[in-house]
Amino acid sequence: MSSTMQASLDIDWGLMAPLVIVGGAAVLGVLIEAFVPRGARWKTQAIYTPVVLVLALCVYILTYSSGVFSHGTDPVGFAMTGGSGTRTGELLIDPFAAAAQVVILVIAILSVLVMIDRTRSGVAAFAGQPSDMPGSFEEDQTERRGYQRSEMLPLTLFSTAGMMLFPMCTSLLTLFIALEVMSLPLYILCATARHRRLLSQEAALKYFILGAFSSAFFLMGIALLFGYAGSLSLSTLATAVYDGAGSDMLLISGIVLLLIGLLFKVGAVPFHAWTPDVYQGAPTPVTGFMAAGVKAAAFLALVRFYFTVAAQMEPHLKVIMWAVIVLTIVVGTFFGLVQDNVKRLLAYSSIAHAGFILIAVQSLDESALSAVTFYVLSYGIATVGAFGVITLVRGVDRGGNTVAEQQTIDKWAGLGRRHPWLGAAMIIFLLSFAGIPLTSGFIGKWTVFAAGIKGGLTPLVIVAIVASAITAFYYFRLVKVMFLDEPDPETRVVPAQGTASAAIAMCAIATLALGIVPGPVLNLLGKMVIFVL
Repeated sequence: MSSTMQASLDIDWGLMAPLVIVGGAAVLGVLIEAFVPRGARWKTQAIYTPVVLVLALCVYILTYSSGVFSHGTDPVGFAMTGGSGTRTGELLIDPFAAAAQVVILVIAILSVLVMIDRTRSGVAAFAGQPSDMPGSFEEDQTERRGYQRSEMLPLTLFSTAGMMLFPMCTSLLTLFIALEVMSLPLYILCATARHRRLLSQEAALKYFILGAFSSAFFLMGIALLFGYAGSLSLSTLATAVYDGAGSDMLLISGIVLLLIGLLFKVGAVPFHAWTPDVYQGAPTPVTGFMAAGVKAAAFLALVRFYFTVAAQMEPHLKVIMWAVIVLTIVVGTFFGLVQDNVKRLLAYSSIAHAGFILIAVQSLDESALSAVTFYVLSYGIATVGAFGVITLVRGVDRGGNTVAEQQTIDKWAGLGRRHPWLGAAMIIFLLSFAGIPLTSGFIGKWTVFAAGIKGGLTPLVIVAIVASAITAFYYFRLVKVMFLDEPDPETRVVPAQGTASAAIAMCAIATLALGIVPGPVLNLLGKMVIFVL
């Protein structure tokens, strides 16, 4: 075997340990679902899944802070001191990838805490048997026996592993595989809602069909870029672009098609059509995980590709990206104004936020890396918290029984007056989305707008600032309904087991902490670099 081939097969399992832990645990989770007795499955998975994610995060921090895994003269440290990146197969572990994986693990831990929470009567957000037809005899028997499938949690681990893999890829083919590992479990998870099952299944079908279209664009882009450079490696492609090795039309077409696949995942206009329907129809804990985790992973992968390859063709892409950014901000802002459903409102809010983050990506300024990473972290934490609140706000039927989440904004009337702690947490998340000072959202917007101004995108920043002021209207509308309107007798906060409440509290504290004392995190992220090996 040649030394070149041997080098390409070298894998540093120490540096790969967190990813291996999550991926291996996902496989083991499937075996737990198959062999653990029916009555103990949910409890087993509910304990096992967050423990695995916390373990992976601890291993990550210990590994990269200790400098145990040294390569040459420079250890790859979590402290991000600018040491060299380390290539493991077709994956690159550099300071940017390290930060990306920590962000994703934090979001996943908080999301799983919301997922595993059940009412004190043992009712989860997921269908007992998702394959049962709504209203059928089989569903009635499932409910009577209290049967609860738990494969949703291993699927969450598989998706998290894909998210962790996404920003590390140095090959276009590996990038596509990571994209599918992240996405395929989510197509299934979207169809598992306990209530409004048909709406949930419709959302999953829409997400799957449109996701398949985006994957087709992504693959076609890969094919064109391979035709241009003769390689799937990002480093080889970047070198070929620098040398002008082939047809510019082939290159630009490939980049645009690949960007379409990534822009679909972040919910940018005009590739956003799936976002409101899927956010509304999916089980609410899954919506929070998807809105925070997928957006973070997709943006971090987009940054790596854009900075290493697409940036060299920026003059040709400028008009396209400016149009996408403006449309994304405008659609997310003005369509959000007319929503009367809380989940759809947050869906259009996420679209507007995607436009803000794209400003930093397009700026190509050195501060954009830390700006994008901080923004997706702060936005992800607040998003998980906000959807966590929604999972606890339920409707009441005529018999006084608690039913599905109460998603209509008017039905949230008086919620903050009857449940001050929950209302206060929701206000913190909404203020963060609006970019109000002393919240992480304000710091996040400050960093991406500053990167935009440094990169010569002042007109886009002005549009974003105006849009931010407009979006504050629909956030404060919800605040007004919660605290100033008379309480709605058909709405209650469900008594739950407590993990969702713990996640909401942690998200609220983190949102304030990152807004009041952002310095340590920003200093850490400010040392990030992207290597091309």
